[in-house]
Amino acid sequence: MFNIDKLSGRPVYEQIIEQMQYLILVGGIVPDEQIPSVRSLSLDLSVNPNTIQKAYNELEFNKITYSVPGVGRFVAKDAKQKIGASYDKKVDVIYDASYWLALAGVEQTVITDTVSKAFTNAKRHMVERMKPNDKN
Repeated sequence: MFNIDKLSGRPVYEQIIEQMQYLILVGGIVPDEQIPSVRSLSLDLSVNPNTIQKAYNELEFNKITYSVPGVGRFVAKDAKQKIGASYDKKVDVIYDASYWLALAGVEQTVITDTVSKAFTNAKRHMVERMKPNDKN
């Protein structure tokens, strides 16, 4: 479910958050579905439980997950919308990057083709994740 790269230089808790968000966005984990416990994910990934807890706390703080005492953590009903809203701010990053790339002489078609390719790949990936598992 998760693929942690301990040599990437990115904090492990950020990788867990990002991958949890990815799974929610592509439908790998659905609203009200229980997510792995801190202990089980810690054992699966060979990661300190405090690191998992930090990621889970941030997901809950951002209302992407919620806890049921004595039962576990679950994906919030509106998690997908909350994740999407958090990425709305990234549009400014695209604008800034495009602006500076244009000033640097990069052709508009290169910029727009790159954005289109990213969008197409994301949509294709979502469709692939939604296909039934044929490995039975």
